[in-house]
Amino acid sequence: MYLDKDAILNIDQLTAFRHDLHMHPELKYEESRTADRIAAYLTALGIPMVRGLGATGIVASIHGKGRSAGNPGPALGIRADMDALPLQEINLFEHASRYEGRMHACGHDGHTAMVLGAAELLVANRDFDGTVHLIFQPAEEGGAGARAMMDEGLFDQFPCQAVFALHNWPALPQGQMGVRVGPIMAAAMKFEIIVRGKGGHAALPHTTIDPIPVACFIVAQLQTLVSRGTDPLDAAVLTVGKIDAGTSPNIIPDEARIYGTCRNLTKESQQFLIDGLHRISGHIAEAHFAAAEVVLMSGGYPNTTNHKKEAVFMGEVMREMVGNDNAHTDVLPAMTAEDFGFMLQQVPGAYGWIGNGADGKPGVGLHNPGYDFNDHNLDLGARFWNRLARRWFETQAQR
Repeated sequence: MYLDKDAILNIDQLTAFRHDLHMHPELKYEESRTADRIAAYLTALGIPMVRGLGATGIVASIHGKGRSAGNPGPALGIRADMDALPLQEINLFEHASRYEGRMHACGHDGHTAMVLGAAELLVANRDFDGTVHLIFQPAEEGGAGARAMMDEGLFDQFPCQAVFALHNWPALPQGQMGVRVGPIMAAAMKFEIIVRGKGGHAALPHTTIDPIPVACFIVAQLQTLVSRGTDPLDAAVLTVGKIDAGTSPNIIPDEARIYGTCRNLTKESQQFLIDGLHRISGHIAEAHFAAAEVVLMSGGYPNTTNHKKEAVFMGEVMREMVGNDNAHTDVLPAMTAEDFGFMLQQVPGAYGWIGNGADGKPGVGLHNPGYDFNDHNLDLGARFWNRLARRWFETQAQR
């Protein structure tokens, strides 16, 4: 049911581009080749750009009829992330990663290609009143590339009245799309708890303060923060993924370290978990004559919270593209995190999903060594972005 089929879009070229990116994945803030390939594609379309925001980021501006850099009119931002993951690919197809230990396991190669396809459609017919800023962002995977671009003046140099993004989503079959008003992705925060005791010989435990059982008590009690401390309807996840202590079986160490993450859909539940980390760790350690220090790691991501007007609008465009039965406008939020949330803190907008399942079924999960972006989405995604931009300018003219 995809519309605008009469518009010219070179799918073979777009597919080849996407496969090339997949074969040459680059990690956060190392996307130099990727940025060069994007810049070459944009240059061939005659689209001006600025490079280097957030180290490797690119912003390309497509001006509508009668508009220019000095007279941009209403401006819309469309964001695509570019980076890959430190993961060994197991796929055997021709366009599999050529590099050990890194691959596009989250489909960012497809996000980039979809936006470049939209660029083709937009420059082919500039009969819209305003400017589209295409934001190619580095370092979404743990590097807070969105914030880095913003810190270097993204929305000062390229003011936007709204900003949008899509993520391929394997839980939805290809040909379906989804969005929701409010939180669609969780906030993510890493923490470390340092339990300090007094080391000594394992044969003389009474002369020591063993931090290992203290750490175990802390981990066990942290689980009650979610199960007994948060509203069951307000999703939260606390995970301890690593405990590090000791050097030998017959030595009681001086300290033990606990590493984990918190994920929340609201600021209130996040603060509750932060307070609980301090309270439980401190009191349990004190009860065993030890001490505990909670360290909240920098670089966490905020909630990705869609603005109501923009999310409703995005859902309307999804229905136009894939029909009412395939456009889900109240999807359940995910507990994964996304640094597009930084952009939504500064500019109204919305973040949606484009189904990546194969043959009408859910696909392999994100961040899996067997993952791949569904090439059928190159056509749908490009035409969706083209339609969304044109519809958005129509709404601005009606104001």
